[in-house]
Amino acid sequence: MTPLSRARSRLPLLIFLTPILLWLLLLIVLPHFDLLRMSFRVENNSGDMVWSANNYLEFFREPIYWLTFTRTAVYAVIVTVLTLCIAFPVAFYITKVAPPRFKGFFSLLLLMPFWVSELVRIYGWMILLRESGVINHFLVAWGILQQPVELLYNDIAMIMGLVYTSMLFMVVPLLSVLDSLDDSLIEAAYDLGSNSATIVRSIIIPHAMPGIASGSIVVFMLSLGNYLTPNLMGGKNSLWFTEQIYNQFIASFNWNQGSAFGFLLLVISSLIIFIGLKLTNQQLSRVIR
Repeated sequence: MTPLSRARSRLPLLIFLTPILLWLLLLIVLPHFDLLRMSFRVENNSGDMVWSANNYLEFFREPIYWLTFTRTAVYAVIVTVLTLCIAFPVAFYITKVAPPRFKGFFSLLLLMPFWVSELVRIYGWMILLRESGVINHFLVAWGILQQPVELLYNDIAMIMGLVYTSMLFMVVPLLSVLDSLDDSLIEAAYDLGSNSATIVRSIIIPHAMPGIASGSIVVFMLSLGNYLTPNLMGGKNSLWFTEQIYNQFIASFNWNQGSAFGFLLLVISSLIIFIGLKLTNQQLSRVIR
């Protein structure tokens, strides 16, 4: 093959990749490099910008910052575990129990709520849970409560909202990996006298581990970096680290400090995921397939 023919054969690939590479370069790589540069810039006593790591050290100097991050990470783990506990039976039912003609219908039911904006879905939950909302109305009407109670603006409501908004990102990889599980393995295990708990522990969960790890990574990262749900459903007492970043960028107009907090969020969350993969004996290359 001549050089000219090789160039012609690669031309469609270059045409296809150019928009993707430009999008990654202009909207992701370059802005993040600029934010990284800003995170190492501080203003000295004379008003000049100098290079320093003080923006990162500030995170460890002020307890409110690292305590808020610790709280955010713990709640993100709780959200991930709860989402997995709900999504796994749903995915297993759709792939292994439901009649084949209904699988597409059930999958469509899972997708339909996510056709609506996250903001609209969160306001829907707020209408249900607020003091004058639908749930309080029926609880009072049925005599269960004497007067309405505030179900919003607490950690439980916030966790529920985060689980709801993250559910699809856990179900989809589980559907994919469980659908590839050979039903004959489960039938053979039953024929050999295994009970349901043993089959789940020895066959289903090991086979589904790549999907579990993939979904858990996505849900954890989305929960850790979520701003809308904790702000609307958690209230002022439910501190979330993304609110600290927002306050630095918008309220204090301190882009240097906000950039440092953003990169700390990225680095520490990546470290948590790395530790989780090591503890579960999973490889990232296998999980992201």
